[in-house]
Amino acid sequence: MSSAKSIVINSDAFYELLHQVVERIAEVHGLDKANRWISAEDCMKILNIKSRTTLWELKAEGKIAYSQVSKKVTLYDRISVLEFINKQRKEAF
Repeated sequence: MSSAKSIVINSDAFYELLHQVVERIAEVHGLDKANRWISAEDCMKILNIKSRTTLWELKAEGKIAYSQVSKKVTLYDRISVLEFINKQRKEAF
């Protein structure tokens, strides 16, 4: 029988740790704050999709994060897109 152990952390420390993890992911992937938000076209290139409808569905289903800058301008979170791709990965047999 395994004994599960719990870690208790206050919310401020949790969010600081989360921030550090996100910063580390950005560093590993060569991202900086200036190019974190990408256009629909760049997002579609990364995802290798041709249809804006497919992109819209991913956004609407909450699978990738976005920011509605104005009525006609939507930017996509590059880290979220990369995480989505990673979640789709299948392990080799």
